[in-house]
Amino acid sequence: MMTTSVLKALLAQPGILPAPGAFDALTARLVEDAGFQAVYASGAGIANAQFAMPDIGLVTMTEMVDVIRRIVAAVKIPVIADADTGYGAVRNVVRAVEVYEAAGVAAIQVEDQVTPKVCGHFSGKQVIPIDEMLKKIRAAAHARCEMLIIARTDCLATDGFDEALRRGNLFAEAGADLVLVEAPTTRDEAAALPGKISAPLVYNMTEGTTTPLFAHDELAQMGYKIVIHPSLTVRIAARAVQSALAVLQKTRSSELLLSVMLDWDERQRLTRLDEWDRLDSPPKRREENPPFGARSASSLLIK
Repeated sequence: MMTTSVLKALLAQPGILPAPGAFDALTARLVEDAGFQAVYASGAGIANAQFAMPDIGLVTMTEMVDVIRRIVAAVKIPVIADADTGYGAVRNVVRAVEVYEAAGVAAIQVEDQVTPKVCGHFSGKQVIPIDEMLKKIRAAAHARCEMLIIARTDCLATDGFDEALRRGNLFAEAGADLVLVEAPTTRDEAAALPGKISAPLVYNMTEGTTTPLFAHDELAQMGYKIVIHPSLTVRIAARAVQSALAVLQKTRSSELLLSVMLDWDERQRLTRLDEWDRLDSPPKRREENPPFGARSASSLLIK
């Protein structure tokens, strides 16, 4: 279901839109169930959880969209999706926009790293020339029907703050709906960005890195419109499973894990078992539509 119009309406409201990361359909459902109004399909989360691979550009567009399509189908809230560098040159970006939009994504994020990219919080990043990235953004804006374009720059680490501002403003001029300046390293740096770039900004809250952590209300006061938490769910889920398996290995029993395990009935609620069960129940006969034999003879005459 295309939810771009819903996302636009959310962004038109005051304040900030939090979008926790999801790495599969169930975590997207959990995000929605918790009351969040948008979910972020995390490239790093999908690479880690679905392939047990690092976020270094190893997952193909087809592999990524296969997961994202399931995420979109599992929720009714807008899905903001990571598309790395657009998987190549300008023509690849156009193809990515078409495929992501066909999957029902509300917004696509494309960055200015070289292909293959690395995680924005890894060292050794390289960015493409600004002219090449502007061509990608223009092509993406032309190729989309409604989907929003988020243009990300990783040049803060490679070329400094002033170049990040220059790129951010040029991205907006080229047709990006929102801009993400990746990996600020100080609170002052993060706070200065919204007032200096002429587009709504996205903040990437990747916990445990050099990027400062802010409460959502703080970011809203600074002027950010979206905050994503790409790796929060995958890292919490992995730690929980890691801990549970350690208990199982040590005690040789799952009894101690019952208190921290998702309740059996809650599991069925989240996967909407009752909705599927209702499909197997015969529909109730409506009085205003009686069976054939109960109809009057006059109702069967050809008019």
